[in-house]
Amino acid sequence: MAYDKFNILTSTAVPLPLENVDTDQIIPARFLKATERKGFGDNLFRDWRYNGDDTPKENFVLNNPVYSGKILVGGKNFGSGSSREHAAWAVYDYGFRCVVSSFFADIFRNNCLNVGVLPVQVSPEFSEQIFNAIYDDANTEIEVNLQEQTITIKSTGAQESFDINSYKKENMLNGFDDIDYLQNIKGEIETFANGLML
Repeated sequence: MAYDKFNILTSTAVPLPLENVDTDQIIPARFLKATERKGFGDNLFRDWRYNGDDTPKENFVLNNPVYSGKILVGGKNFGSGSSREHAAWAVYDYGFRCVVSSFFADIFRNNCLNVGVLPVQVSPEFSEQIFNAIYDDANTEIEVNLQEQTITIKSTGAQESFDINSYKKENMLNGFDDIDYLQNIKGEIETFANGLML
């Protein structure tokens, strides 16, 4: 399933400074029955966002109109726990295109990259700078430049580089998932296969 190309994202950000946020908190298990990616955003952080009677919890950040944007800034060890891909689907479907953390669980990181969400791992010190900037001014913009592999706090100019697998980077720049990538090089594959048959 293709997604929007990712090159440079400049956006305000939503702060979630909690450590060890696991995939069951991101998308509770009872919502995993669906097999299509759409609709999961409604249940992102469901048990943190809503009371038992489905009324919003006023103290949760996603229910706070002060904070919005396409970037979610999480605490250390974001996306730990089970390997459910639905967690990444929920993050994307809600509208986030980038998640920033000082450490990601590997499986969650890969699942994000497969569905068009860019996981940006920064140093603990830079993570703290981002949180401070957002809390000082909720309108603070963060720029994520995938081509240059940099993340910048626009209000202060503070910047840090991040790592990404070169194959996944190319896919995100083009809006490809793994199947899209293979379809894109179908001609090369056929040429190679035909060469082997000669």
